[in-house]
Amino acid sequence: MITIDFDCFEITPGARVLDMGCGEGRHTAAVFDQKKGFCVAADRDESALKACRQKLAFHETAAGMTCAAWAPALTDITCTGFKTSIFDIVICSEVLEHIVDHEKAMSELTRILKPGGILAVSVPRFWPEKICWLLSDAYFNVNQGHVRIYKKKELIQKIEQNGPSLFKAHYAHSLHAPFWWLKCLVGPARTDARSVSLYHRLLVWDLMKKPFVTRFFDRLFNPVLGKSLVLYFKNRL
Repeated sequence: MITIDFDCFEITPGARVLDMGCGEGRHTAAVFDQKKGFCVAADRDESALKACRQKLAFHETAAGMTCAAWAPALTDITCTGFKTSIFDIVICSEVLEHIVDHEKAMSELTRILKPGGILAVSVPRFWPEKICWLLSDAYFNVNQGHVRIYKKKELIQKIEQNGPSLFKAHYAHSLHAPFWWLKCLVGPARTDARSVSLYHRLLVWDLMKKPFVTRFFDRLFNPVLGKSLVLYFKNRL
């Protein structure tokens, strides 16, 4: 499931891209598919990086070539260890809501970004996320430990305080908001709820087949129901 819209910025040949908090490497794989830049997949979870390697190995096989366009990095978002101004593009998707010292993380993301570079950030949108928290006390722990809910204006201000300027914003994944509300209603840790299972099958089908009907309704309802807030910044020169 790709949250960042790669049509919002250009990955130039040879560009250095960081997928910070890469998880299983969904955005790393998307950068690889662009066949233009070199992507560093960074996460503090070794098991996540292992899953990322497996995903990229699949993409290598599908492409019929050995991929030299990415590298894993075991590191923390608040202290990455990367050189200052080293990346042309930094992607940070659905990560900041997990970070206790999020202001330090934002400062670090800006420090490693080149002047004029692109920072793409996504977090859960305020009101769909708030409903999840109201429906279930267990949600923020089950969903990998959410520690805060962002308001759009607040997050933009915090990131811009470090130098980058917002140039585009949108919402994504409207089909996923009701799914998480349903999970919260039945219990986010339950695996035996038929309604949740059926909805999950729909989302997997949508992800794999990309049918026109679900793509259409997802785009149609994103401004209202989109579960993720996606922001794009350009670093100061």
